[in-house]
Amino acid sequence: MIELILGNSSKRFSGVTSTFLQVLSRQQDLASVVVFGRGRPEITVPVWGWARTLCYLWRHRKSAPVFHARRNDEMIQALILRFLTGAEMKILFTSTAQRQHTGFSRWLMSRMDSVITTCEPAAAYLRIHRGADKLIPHGVDTSRYTPSKESKEQQLQALGIAAKQAVGIFGRVRLSKGVDILIESMIPVLRQLEEVTVVVVGECLPKDDSFRRKLQGTLRNAGLEDRVLFLGKQPYKKIPALIRAMSVVTALSRSEGFGLTVLEAMASGVPVVTSEAGAWKDIVRHGTDGFVCPTGEAKEVSIALSKLLKDQDLAERMGCSGRERVLSCYTIEREAEMLTDHLLSLRQMNH
Repeated sequence: MIELILGNSSKRFSGVTSTFLQVLSRQQDLASVVVFGRGRPEITVPVWGWARTLCYLWRHRKSAPVFHARRNDEMIQALILRFLTGAEMKILFTSTAQRQHTGFSRWLMSRMDSVITTCEPAAAYLRIHRGADKLIPHGVDTSRYTPSKESKEQQLQALGIAAKQAVGIFGRVRLSKGVDILIESMIPVLRQLEEVTVVVVGECLPKDDSFRRKLQGTLRNAGLEDRVLFLGKQPYKKIPALIRAMSVVTALSRSEGFGLTVLEAMASGVPVVTSEAGAWKDIVRHGTDGFVCPTGEAKEVSIALSKLLKDQDLAERMGCSGRERVLSCYTIEREAEMLTDHLLSLRQMNH
């Protein structure tokens, strides 16, 4: 008997996809799960399309699974499935957006049986409309994202990066992710520290290509173009090694839903420098796990990065503190258990 249906409607790998995959790796041990929508090589449970899902829900109208949606189109799909089959299927939506929701999004959420969120800033926007039933923060796989005993230089060499230290940023190359803030903040640092390289990991869509070219032009004018590597989209399996090889991981978004990369870096024993976007003010203990800088303030970011790159003992202490922070509060096991318990409690309402 299937207990949970997990929506996966996007073909693009994103932070939502990463969260979905990491939770699924633990959730499948806690409940009987199928995925509705798009398959991926990393998915290890059955993936159902419309026909099979409709047939199952029709046959099990009185004992239907709970559908978990993380995107608007997944809410729409779940509502259609319920309407067409008449199944007594509960639908849960996870909202991470830290912005005013559109009227259509609010209407969709009003049709949900439960809405949860991942952090207080996102919950604040929900309170305007219906409020969150539960706050369940994201977690990460601390066996996948773990520190390395090798030196940073050895790890970078293994990845084909010729540098002693690297500052990384992970995510789509676009204005909202603050890649330009990192470049601006690193120009004076790169001039001081010749052994440091900046590594930008993430896809750049055609619509953002002019943004990337402008950044490369800035670097070229500064004579530092060869000190910043744009690696583009990287395989999912390669991301942990890239993160743990960094001396510092930055997350400088102007706006963010949650921001999983920060937890992945902290779990890897890497200190972080973030903006105040997303859940980062809640997660990162400023001055203990890393530095939280005012959003958009390149000068503050530059100072923080310079401190960490020049003082390896400080960087190591902060990296260790960040790892302990994740182990105590933000593991994937904790998220999966809390989420599955809540989902199954909705299903029990049918019986």
